[in-house]
Amino acid sequence: MQEQLMEKDIPFLQRVLPKKFTAAYMKGRTNYVCLQRVKRAETTPILEGLDDVDHFEEVRRWSRQSETGDRAELTDLPEHLSFWRHIDARSEICTGQKCPDYDACYITRMRQRASDADIVIVNHHLFFADLALRGGEYGQVIPDYSAVIFDEAHQVEDVAAEYFGAQVSNYQLEDILRDLTMLPVTDSGLNRELTRASNRVARFAEQFWLGFARDARGDEGRFPLVPGTFARKTRDGEIEATPLGESYLSLDGALARMETTLDVIKDKPPEVENLLRRIRETRFNLEFIVAGDDRRYVYWMERRGRGVFLRASPIDVSTLLQDKLFDRVETVVLTSATLASAGSFDFIRRRLGLAAAAEFAADDEEMASISSAAAEKTDELVAASGYNYEEQAVLYLPPRMPDPRSPQWTERAAEEIIELLNVSRGRAFVLSTSLSGMRSLYERVASEVDFPCFIQGSASKAGLIDRFRATPHAVLFATASFWQGVDVRGEQLSCVIIDKLPFAVPTDPVVAARQRFIEEQGGSSFYDYSVPQAVITLKQGIGRLIRSTTDRGLLAVLDPRLRTAGYGRLFLASLPPCRVTSDLSEAARVFEEEFKV
Repeated sequence: MQEQLMEKDIPFLQRVLPKKFTAAYMKGRTNYVCLQRVKRAETTPILEGLDDVDHFEEVRRWSRQSETGDRAELTDLPEHLSFWRHIDARSEICTGQKCPDYDACYITRMRQRASDADIVIVNHHLFFADLALRGGEYGQVIPDYSAVIFDEAHQVEDVAAEYFGAQVSNYQLEDILRDLTMLPVTDSGLNRELTRASNRVARFAEQFWLGFARDARGDEGRFPLVPGTFARKTRDGEIEATPLGESYLSLDGALARMETTLDVIKDKPPEVENLLRRIRETRFNLEFIVAGDDRRYVYWMERRGRGVFLRASPIDVSTLLQDKLFDRVETVVLTSATLASAGSFDFIRRRLGLAAAAEFAADDEEMASISSAAAEKTDELVAASGYNYEEQAVLYLPPRMPDPRSPQWTERAAEEIIELLNVSRGRAFVLSTSLSGMRSLYERVASEVDFPCFIQGSASKAGLIDRFRATPHAVLFATASFWQGVDVRGEQLSCVIIDKLPFAVPTDPVVAARQRFIEEQGGSSFYDYSVPQAVITLKQGIGRLIRSTTDRGLLAVLDPRLRTAGYGRLFLASLPPCRVTSDLSEAARVFEEEFKV
């Protein structure tokens, strides 16, 4: 999205607007390569296989020639490079102006471009990471601003919750231990003490993280940290630590000893100061998550690959947004093609604290007061679409599809997709609501059609889009990140197929906490949260098809609940006003004879 704005939209505005202006973009630090870390990696064992050796050599050459150092330039490499976290420009190990590569540093250059620009383009993650830092001891990342425009503003709640919370992962502790070995310490006695401290932390950290691996049965996903995870009440009413709680106490004690050992160093170099700050921050966040006693937060864990992430996320971000954003910035614009649900902004207003006071529970006087003031100064506009969907798109809803939860679902969905791809002659996105669903459909469909099929994860997002554009009759199987922010115009994308209605997973700990909060306030979690959220996501996916006034194509939603469930009408009422059919031959006729694509 940032690249699209910089490469297309900004140049267009610079041509047509009378006032001259400059623009720059900023991304989070982990998107950029660190020149110093690349040099260290050349002599440090961070590679896991022969592919890594080849990929690292390519990254090393690129790092010396790149204009920006932005990972997005590496479009031909896999989306997830196992060694990238060892060479990215994360702030934890940055020595700032004391670094020998400071002037050549890609972060330094990025910040200079942003400081000189009239408009700075950032993604939501960097914006809220910066907002969470402002006013604290770590300063700010983005230059000062008096106006903010959020595109894809339906994402604001989720991203804000991520950065206004706390997180600790096994990767953070591994990085601390690795960076400890690289400290510029020459005192042999101190080095021996640091080695002992490191070994203690490593031993207790391994025990601690193994406890979560067992709790999650090795599955990937997001799981709640339920009461009793770290401590429980005995029959005598005493509080005692669980085995996992004992592991935490041992780990925290080892980290405290490491902190003390580092703290006694005189004339600390910046590397030691950075490491001390990280240890203290890790201990603080871990203590907050383990205590789990702030009812405004939901406590949960995520397993992803070999990573274990412990998190505390605010259940309701509306008061935080009021305090840190809406009350402090002169102008905030929230925009998205899917911000309204059934033509109303009620859902997004409630979620962000911009609703009228009457919409809040009687016992929530503070929120009602804050929201009332915000609502009074909030204007809204639903602009008509510039596209004629009646003439540009046909929506196919297949008849007699099984329930998406039934064992027959995947096979029947694959059969429908094969027929649809034969109608569109490839040139399609197949968008799934889960990674497992995407993989299952890809495995069943790719070998049965004569079109080149790509799957998310086989290359970077930008690389996959470039390949899709360049490959005649291509089919791309993808999930969440491709439902929005992707722009493929013309006949190359003539069909978008969506497998299921994109309801948030009800067992997801953050979703479950929000639903519980709504029920406690007297609302309906299904109709006040689940349905409007899914409507917005479905509109995002469908919006991939028609990207210009000349685009034509076929939309398909395979989920029968659009027709059979009572809430299906809420989805249909929110979709673009295109022709709807359950007859595939009619859809094919319109596609071939009227659209001529």
